[in-house]
Formats: sequence, structure tokens, C-alpha cells
Amino acid sequence: MQEFEKVRNIAFLGHGKSGKTSLAEAVLHTAGKTKKLGSVNEGTSVLDFEQEEIERDLSINNAFHNCTWKKNRIFLIDTPGDDNFINEAKFACRVADNAIFVVGAVLGVKHQTEKIAGFVKDNGLPSILCINKMDRERANFEKTVSEIKEQLPFEPAVCYLPIGSEDNFRGIVDVINNKACFFEEKGTCSTGEIPDDMTDAVAAAKEELMEQIAETDDELIEKFLEEGELSDSELQQGLSRAVREGSLSPVIPCSATKNMGTELILNAINDYLPSPDQRPSQVGTEPKTEELVEFAPSIDSPFSALVFKTTEDPFTGKLSIFRTFSGILKGDTLYNASKDKTEKCSQLYILEGKELVPVDGALPGMITAAAKLKETATGDTLASKENPLVYEGLDPIQPTMSFSIRAASRDEEDKLFSSLTKILAEDPTLRLERQDQTKETILSGVGQQHLQIICARIKRKYKVDLQLSTPKVPYKETIKGTARVQGKHKKQSGGRGQFADSWIEMEPLTRGEGFQFEDHIVGGVIPKQYIPAVEHGIVNAMKEGVLAGYPTVDLKVKLVDGSFHSVDSSEMAFQISGSIAFKEGAKQAKPTLLEPIHNLTIYTPKDCVGDVVGDLNSRRGKVLGIDSEKNTEVIKAQVPMSEILEYTPDLTSITGGRGTFTAEFSHYEEVPAHIMDKITAEAEK
Repeated sequence: MQEFEKVRNIAFLGHGKSGKTSLAEAVLHTAGKTKKLGSVNEGTSVLDFEQEEIERDLSINNAFHNCTWKKNRIFLIDTPGDDNFINEAKFACRVADNAIFVVGAVLGVKHQTEKIAGFVKDNGLPSILCINKMDRERANFEKTVSEIKEQLPFEPAVCYLPIGSEDNFRGIVDVINNKACFFEEKGTCSTGEIPDDMTDAVAAAKEELMEQIAETDDELIEKFLEEGELSDSELQQGLSRAVREGSLSPVIPCSATKNMGTELILNAINDYLPSPDQRPSQVGTEPKTEELVEFAPSIDSPFSALVFKTTEDPFTGKLSIFRTFSGILKGDTLYNASKDKTEKCSQLYILEGKELVPVDGALPGMITAAAKLKETATGDTLASKENPLVYEGLDPIQPTMSFSIRAASRDEEDKLFSSLTKILAEDPTLRLERQDQTKETILSGVGQQHLQIICARIKRKYKVDLQLSTPKVPYKETIKGTARVQGKHKKQSGGRGQFADSWIEMEPLTRGEGFQFEDHIVGGVIPKQYIPAVEHGIVNAMKEGVLAGYPTVDLKVKLVDGSFHSVDSSEMAFQISGSIAFKEGAKQAKPTLLEPIHNLTIYTPKDCVGDVVGDLNSRRGKVLGIDSEKNTEVIKAQVPMSEILEYTPDLTSITGGRGTFTAEFSHYEEVPAHIMDKITAEAEK
């Protein structure tokens, strides 16, 4: 196995359409790992290999590969940048040591860029900034670097300047070593003279870079202030240290699809980004004592790893993908410290796109997969049984959009839930629940496209046609007034008849108090053995209210009077009597509809606040407050569930894709009269 000091573990990150996958493909090709440069647009990418990814030109899942460059082994994770699949990027940042952060030179910094940069910052990942698509029309290197500096949590260090742009992009100037590099085929460069018209720009860039590097180190700043300059070797060493500490991020202009600049990126990975042993230790807890435990990222430490992805391979079955943080994994057993289970592991693999390559073990920094672990799930910690610890689990993005789901035919229903179980194991952002009131199965995800792609994947992999529809709103009914009514059931059809007579009084309760039943019978007018039957009949009738068939809640019923027949009365007769009494009483006690209200927390750019608030008002929302965060306004509101069933695409439209939200149930409120009339009319149809 590779010496782990020469391992580099890197996540390729950035917003959708910034060219992350194309850049990762170019890196693999330049390093000689792939014979042909894979193309996302042509469907030949080794990283976007799922059918849904090929059809949409869109990364959906984290993809894994590796290559060797100048004796260093680079394990890379190619992440999605689309909001619907951003959870993959979040999990990748949790297990990566470093980031190649890609920003398009045309589109610049977008809202997704800020969110993904936040993941990088939260995990303290040393980063290289790649300004991609420098060959495209309207590419602007200076503007993009300025946007990064102003809007992202990076301090960009411009150590390479582009030579030309758009169709004329043909090389870079190495600012530290004061030389030009011109791009050649297969991603390599040849050294040449710096263009005359760039001399002043290079000198200014070196001066600024010198100041940036000096400010990260006390000794360098003293020398810089005394002598006014630093040597090239001091700049190189100072930059390397600053990158590893997270103080600076080198900026490299490139073009992924033309494989321009990838040799520089590979060299920068080796020169600037830390190996696993140069990263801070991960901290976990001892499972039994819950004391903090810290294993150094060394081969001499006990083994520990975090499972951050689960997937189904068509040939090997379930794959648990994990990052090793400490120690060496060998042997045919794995200990799951999160669940205190020992599992058989027949084979370990490293992933190269869709290919699985068997390996004998795992070192710190390696991304490895184990097949057919029955108990292990995403977020579990694998460790040494003699030295167990549990790392903090993964925190997935919360779902924001829900659909009612069903199989296209009854024959597929069993297969549907079997396939959903496997998909849920693969994607922690999905949530499946049964809505008892509406009798619907609800699948929730990050967005509409997310759920549509899940349906396409289930159809392709498991041959089940899954249909999505807008879920029903779980309205409820209640009463606002009081009533005293009789529920009399009398039936005679030859032989023993049926007779039960009960009088009840109804009154409303405070919202959320549910149902209360009180026995006020005196004198034995209804025998004690029949009183529970009256309550049972009322409870059954409450399941379908008198307005639109929704459950009735928040009321008190007193059983106050009645009569019985010594022969014809029975528990069933009194159940029917209670049901009759409830239905009549509910009609007289001013029935009304209740609707679920959700708490919304909306994150939006400042320039969209007015439009978002106006839209919330049109949805009968109540804005509770607006707080400011960096570059973002946080709007808190309460909105009826019926008004936000399709809020995700609407918010995307209003904010140009820059807004996000979370929603959770809060309480029930009375439905306005004009809306209640529409709901009851629809129910009558």
C-alpha cells in the first residue's frame, strides 16, 4: 500500500455548471489515469456514469477516483453543485482533507457557491481556487477573483496570472518564479518568456502576493518590513505553510474542457495541500463512557473510519463507502462502533468511477468501500474493537418538498417499498412517512428535481414505475359552539331488535387538547356496561367530520342522559347511538375547518427580501421577523401548509436560485370562511 504521507485526499467543489467534473476528468487524464479525456457533454465521463447524470449533464452523486502524480497518490471526490444534491458536497467536506474549489470565470460567484464554500469553511479544509472556463466568451479573471475575495470565506492568493482570455487563453505566468508557461496537449506546459505587455501586472501581483504571505508568519513579516522583499524560496515555503493553515488559497486559471492548467493544479496539490498526517486529529467519544477520544492521523494509531455514503452496486450489492482517519484496516472483519456490531467483510475496494478495484487494506486518507455490510449505515463509525470510538454522525440537508407516491399498478407495490428501502439507505436527505389521516405515503426530498430523479432511478434499477402527485392537506375539523342532542337508534326487523338512546352535550376545547369524554349518567338510565360503547361510537364518528370528512378534534362530550331496553339494547346499539348523537351535535355546534400551519425559515439575498415577503403575504403568511447574516437575510414566517406545497420552485424563481428555506409543522389554525367554502364544496363533489 502507498505510504500515507504521500496520500492527498481532495474534494472537487463548486456551484453547478462551474465545471468541477470536467476539471476532475482533466486531472485524471493529465496524470495518466485515463487514456481519453472524458466529456460530460458527450456522456463519456468516468465520473458522471449514472444514466440520470448522462441524460441531464448533471452530477447527482459523489463520484470517486484516484491517480498518482510524482509519487503522490491523490484520492479525489467529485461532488454535485446543484442545490437538489448539495448534501453530497456537505458529506464530502466532512471526510476530505482538502478542497479544489472551482468557480466559473463567466458566471462567477453564485448563491450555491457561497453555500458550498460554507461547508469548506466549517470543516477547515485547505483549498486551491481554480478559475475555470477561462477560454469562454466573457471570461473575466480579475472580476472573479474580486468576487471570491468579497463574498467567499477564502483569501485568494494570485500566484498565477492568465495569458490571454476567451479564444486567446493560452498560458499562465508563474508569479513566484517569474516565468511563463504555455499550454500544450495532454494538460502539460512548456516554459517561455513572459509577454511584454504583462511585465507590470506580474510585478504588481508579486508585490501583493509577497505582502499576503508575509502577513501569515511573524518571521517573514519582520524580514519583509526590514528588507522590503522575500526570496522566491521563502515565498514558496511561506505559501505552502499558509495554505495548510488555511490562511491563503492559491488561485489557478484553467480550462477543464481544453485540459489547460491541469499540470499546474497537480503540482499545486503536491506542493501546497497537506497529507493526512498534517491534518488535525478527528475527535470522537468512547461508546460506553462517552469520554472524548482523539486518535492521531497515523498508521500507528488504532483504526477508525467514518461511513459517509451507501450505494447499491449491480454486481456486488450494498457498498459502504468510508474514509479512514487513523490506523490501518486489514483482515476480513469490521467493527461497527456506532452499533456495537462485528461484520464480515469479504473484500475491500477503492472506487474508480463505476469500477471497483480490490485492495488489501486501508490507510489514513484513503476512500474505501466494503461490500455487503448488513448492519452498517451512512454515518456509522468503524473502529478497532479494542480501542472503540464513535465520531459525530452526519447531518443531512433537511427535505423541503413532498409528494404523495404510489406504484403505477398494484402488482408493483411490494417491489416499490423494497426499492424505496434501498434508496433511503443511499440518500439520507430522503424521508418516507405514512400520513394516516390522508392514507397517503409521502416521500420528501430537497427539491422537485431531486424527487423526479429518484423516481427515474427506481424505475431503471428496480423496474418499478413510481408516480408522484401533490399530497393532500391533512385538514381537521372542530366546533366553535355548544350543542345538546339526542342519539336514538331503534331498529326492529323480526326477532330481537336494536335499541339505544343517549343524550350528549358538546363544547369546544382549547386548540391541541384533543378529545375528552365525561360520564354524567345518574340513576342507571344507561347501564355502566354500555357507557364505553357510547364513547367508542363517538370516537369512530370523529374520524370523519361533518363538513368535509376530516377528523374532528378539540372537543368535550358529556354523556348526560338516555334510556335502554332490557332485551334489545346492546353494546353495538349504543355505539351506533353515540355516532348518531355526535354527527347531529357537530352540525349544530358551529363546525369549522382547521389547517396545518408551518414555520418557515427563508434564507434570501438582501435584494430579494421585498419580493419574498410580498409572496408570503399572498400565501396568507405571517412574517414574524427578519434577521441579517453575512450577505443573507433570514425571514421567519408562519404559512399555511396548503400554500407551500410547491414553494421550492417558486422561491427559486423569485430569488434566481439564490434562496433556500426550511419548513416544519407548527400548529393548526381555523381556515378562513371563503377558503373553507371551497374545500367543503370540493368534498361534496
